Amino acid sequence: MQFGITMFGDLRFSVEEQKMQAPKERLKEMIEEIKLMDEVGLDYFGLGEHHRDDYAVSAPEIILAAASIQTKNIILGSAVSVLSSSDPVKLFQDFSMIDQLSDGRIEVMAGRGSFIESFPLFGYELENYNELFEEKLDLLIKLNQQNPITWNGKFRPSLKQQSIFPRPQQDQLPVWIAVGGTPESIDRAAKLGLPVMFAIIGGNYKEYKPLFDYYRQSYQAYGHDMSAFQMGVHMHSFFVDDEKDLMQIHYPNYAAQIDRIGKGRGWPRYTPQRYAQGRSKQGHLVVGDVSSTQDKILEIIETFGLSRFAAHLDTGAARSHLDMMRSIEIYGTKIIPEVKKSLHK
Repeated sequence: MQFGITMFGDLRFSVEEQKMQAPKERLKEMIEEIKLMDEVGLDYFGLGEHHRDDYAVSAPEIILAAASIQTKNIILGSAVSVLSSSDPVKLFQDFSMIDQLSDGRIEVMAGRGSFIESFPLFGYELENYNELFEEKLDLLIKLNQQNPITWNGKFRPSLKQQSIFPRPQQDQLPVWIAVGGTPESIDRAAKLGLPVMFAIIGGNYKEYKPLFDYYRQSYQAYGHDMSAFQMGVHMHSFFVDDEKDLMQIHYPNYAAQIDRIGKGRGWPRYTPQRYAQGRSKQGHLVVGDVSSTQDKILEIIETFGLSRFAAHLDTGAARSHLDMMRSIEIYGTKIIPEVKKSLHK
């Protein structure tokens, strides 16, 4: 069982100054936060790719490379790399370099992303949304397995007996697939025998159980070795010493970021009532003090039969960098050890 943190590099918005945090400040904060994750014994850190003015990270591999020489043990990965609008060859080379820098601690999480800005930015048509992902995932997998490689596709120039360097230090780069709620995406990952990460960012988390069960059943039906089976969940999270501080430390920036995202999607305004509902026993938020969150994490793990739990920590970037650091410390030193004890009983 692995415990980790994911981030998107959200920029903190100052209500007092009515301006967004400078990207360079958030990027430097993130390096300190990843170093602390390693120090407190987290297993995994994943970083997302976005091309919007409220995020600092458009290329996760840059921060992951910087973090690779500042850490010793933690697995580093993307969460996600928007494969549909990326060049798999360049992505493979970049992550192979980080694998070498980190002594074999890198992985790629491929996904379609939750926003569409990267498609026009890199010259792709949204009408090819599904085909782009399928073709590029096929190439990424074959790059991992073959060198030299011969490959033909519709959207990228062909490769003919082309050698790709550098190779990763690991025999192959671990590749995870981020999946949404469609059976087609789940079945594709199961057919390929790839581990999956489910994102639960709304509603009653137990309502997602049929999707987890479907992946497990499909993976087994395709004849894959169940000893290699891996499945994780990514959920909005935040940890505090005292829950009465949440409305000052976490809620304002979290709500503001949800509203920024929701503005273009027709979502209703985020309210304290929705926040409380998300924090309820079966709600989608893992937000609170040590006692409440460790119990909830344990129940989530047991409900789905997980091999990885990822706390998505920086939606809105909280009140301050110090609050983020304290949240990481609480998670790593107080919550995870207790959850592990319960799992081993």
